[in-house]
Amino acid sequence: MKRFQNISRKRELVAALAFVLLLSGCDIRMGVLNPKGPVAQTQYDLIIWSIIFMLIIVVVVFVLFTVILIKYRERPDNMDYEPPEMHGNKLLEVIWTGIPIIIVIALSIPTVQAIFELEEPPKTSAEEQQKPLVIHATSADWKWIFSYPEQGIETVNYVNIPEDRPVEFRLTSTSSITALWIPELGGQKYAMAGMETKLYLLADNPGTYMGRNANFNGEGFAKMEFEVESQTDKDFKDWVAEVQDTAPKLTKTTYNKILEPSHVGRMTYSNTHLDWVNHAAQKAYYKDKGEHDPHNSHMDH
Repeated sequence: MKRFQNISRKRELVAALAFVLLLSGCDIRMGVLNPKGPVAQTQYDLIIWSIIFMLIIVVVVFVLFTVILIKYRERPDNMDYEPPEMHGNKLLEVIWTGIPIIIVIALSIPTVQAIFELEEPPKTSAEEQQKPLVIHATSADWKWIFSYPEQGIETVNYVNIPEDRPVEFRLTSTSSITALWIPELGGQKYAMAGMETKLYLLADNPGTYMGRNANFNGEGFAKMEFEVESQTDKDFKDWVAEVQDTAPKLTKTTYNKILEPSHVGRMTYSNTHLDWVNHAAQKAYYKDKGEHDPHNSHMDH
C-alpha cells in the first residue's frame, strides 16, 4: 500500500512541476487585454463590463445558495417538518422572470452600442478627423496580401500603417473563408471570396503588432500570420516613397505563383493586383496558365 502511495505522490509532484514549467513558458500578456487603439479599447471595456456583471451574478447566486443550505438544512429540531403545498407565488414568478430580462438588457445595450460604433471609422486624437487609409486585405492559402490603391503599392505578409489615422481594411479571399485579426488593435472580421467586408482599426502610437488568420482553413492555418507596423506620418510617407521608387513590379505570373497554397516570406511591390483582378467582385479568378514573363520567372522577395 505504501508503495502505491509513493507512486501516486511522485505522479502528483511530476504533474505539478510540469504545470509550473508550462506556465513559465507562456506569455501571460494577452493581446485582447492589451488594447493599443480605440477599437480595441472599446472591445476591452465591453469585455471587462461583461465579466464584472457576470461575476456579480455568480456571487449573488452563491450567497443565496449558501444561505438556503444553512437556513433550510435538516436539523434535529425540524426532522418532522413538511413544507406546505403551494400552487404558485406570483411575486416569485415575476422576480425570477424579471431578473433574466434585466440581465439580458444590461448586457445587450452596451453590446449593441459598441457594434454600431465599430462600424464607423474611429475618432482620432487629431484636431480634424482624418480620412481613413484604404487597404485591401486579400487572404490566400496561406498568406495575406495587402494592397494600397491610393499609394499604388502592395505587400505580402506585412502591412505598415500611420499612427493615429483610421485604417479601412477591405477584406476578401481568393479561396476559403478566413478572418483577419490583430488582437491589440481590434477584433476579427471574416474575409470571403466574392464578397467584401470592412474592418476599421486605428493604432494610437507607433509600434509593432502581430496579426493572424482566426478561422481554420487547412494545414497551413497555424502559420498564416503577418506583421503590422504603426509608423509616424513622416515614416509612413517615406516608406511609401521608397517602395514606389525601388520595389519591383508585380506581374500576373508572379501573382499567380503567390496564390498557390504555400507559406512565403515578406514581399513588396510597386503596383497592385487590383489592376487586373478584384477578388471581392470576382469569386472565381481564372489564371492564364499560358502567360510567361521571362523577366519575372521567379518570385520577388
